[in-house]
Amino acid sequence: MPRTFRYASLTLLVIAMLAAAVISPITTAKAQDFEPMKQEAESCDYAAGAYGLKSIEAIDELTVKFTLCQSDPAFPTKAAFSAFPINSSDYLEQTGGGGDLVDQPIGTGPYVLDTWTRGDSLTLQAYDGYWGEAPKEPTLVFRWNSEGAARLNELQAGTVDGIDNPSPDDFAAIRENSDLTLYDRPPLNIFYIGYNNTVEPFTDVRVREALAMGIDRQRLVDNFYPAGSIVATQFMPPSIFGYTPEVSWYNFDPEAARALLADAGYPDGFEIELSYRDVVRPYLPEPGRVAEDLQAQLSENLGVTVNINVMESGAFIDAANAGELPFYLLGWNADYPDATNFLDYHFGSGATPQFGDKFPEITEPLAAAGQLSDPQARLELYVQANQAIKDLVPMIPVAHGASATAFRSAITGAHASPLGNEYFAVVENPDADQLVWMQNAEPIGLYCADETDGESLRACEQISEALLSYEVGGTAVQPGLAVSYEGNDDATEWTFHLREGVTFHDGSTLDANDVVLSYVVQWDASNPLHVGRVGDFAYFNALFGSFLNAPAAE
Repeated sequence: MPRTFRYASLTLLVIAMLAAAVISPITTAKAQDFEPMKQEAESCDYAAGAYGLKSIEAIDELTVKFTLCQSDPAFPTKAAFSAFPINSSDYLEQTGGGGDLVDQPIGTGPYVLDTWTRGDSLTLQAYDGYWGEAPKEPTLVFRWNSEGAARLNELQAGTVDGIDNPSPDDFAAIRENSDLTLYDRPPLNIFYIGYNNTVEPFTDVRVREALAMGIDRQRLVDNFYPAGSIVATQFMPPSIFGYTPEVSWYNFDPEAARALLADAGYPDGFEIELSYRDVVRPYLPEPGRVAEDLQAQLSENLGVTVNINVMESGAFIDAANAGELPFYLLGWNADYPDATNFLDYHFGSGATPQFGDKFPEITEPLAAAGQLSDPQARLELYVQANQAIKDLVPMIPVAHGASATAFRSAITGAHASPLGNEYFAVVENPDADQLVWMQNAEPIGLYCADETDGESLRACEQISEALLSYEVGGTAVQPGLAVSYEGNDDATEWTFHLREGVTFHDGSTLDANDVVLSYVVQWDASNPLHVGRVGDFAYFNALFGSFLNAPAAE
């Protein structure tokens, strides 16, 4: 029988002792006979109606069962996402849940981290013991540069083999160059202008609505985005389930916007700081130029004075997730093709505080929709949620940006993923024993349970793996570390069958306890290994609704 650990409303000391008890047997599990691990919540009250995990248990060495508080038909698509990597339980303990786990990850993926020269490059080597098809190239190098022109110059010079997000102005030139190939990436993303509704003047919905009507979003798309990009009519991209054409965003109307500002007590506008990171993303190909255009538009249309604040990428993401930025530019690229990835992550009950206070008019239909399997019933709830997002204006959706990768034409297996998770083990360079990839920014950390940045997630996916995976260059879910899975009729129980003989980069063998602990350290906020780089574990909280033993809100 598996050992069960229950958590109740105990003192912090007892909670810490129980959390330690969950972990202590794991070090012996690999050295001695396998003793299955189980973590169970005493009740689902902690989840407050969200999905929530009721328990995670190792049935045997190669079988893991998840029991949920509510139905979650999207659970398999979440289980394929790189924010839920399976780590060695021994290494989780050894690193204390942070430190080397962030900088020196040990995964099961096709590549092993060799060296990370901060500010310069990341070098990976093929893992000889990989369970799947061996990588085409023995060495994979990640480099980065924030300037699209600089990335293209290196590609043309042959010093790199592939680049992410060439500048929109360069698409035509790349297509005309027989030595290069452009791989288009569909616009499964959203660029938005965010603000914190607990900070003046954004506490007033009239101010938020005024900004929504006072910005010419079509002008931004026409001037700064490549062909194939579209102005957002709502937060959801049209090609992702959950998009509801019945709901459309505000039209550009600066006169009505000025009237709203006057009604809110700002007839002459106000002064605000606009923050962004100078990192090109598929949803924002020209961040600096877009920020300057918004600065000009808001001054001309609404009398709002905007002071631009350019931040370092990691500091910006951390500040946004913590709700510390009053006004900022950010966006999102699909991690998996479902509304829960877009709407629940940003507006659900477990969302980060980036937009300030949450609204039950939004969180309640989202929670209900995510628990249904009937598409039509879900869409009816998404109409309600999308309408509430428009009415309450927690942010301004601007654009769904088309983007691309570009490679030397000699490179085989090159591709652009609609999810931004290009998989380099299938890419081959006939001219050398290495592949050099240049992206827009340096990874922030390599323990992607505690990262939300696409530049980090792409690097993580070469090193670590999740229970399931997505097809190369596509969105379909396929086997990963689990060869198969099944759910019960109401989607509250999901059982995964692990691949036999998988080893981590340190030579230890994957078993079900590794899966349990990898999820538990994200789920249980009182677990001593719930550390990470900054300890946000934002994806877990947003996509599963709540942490177990979350600290009381201050």
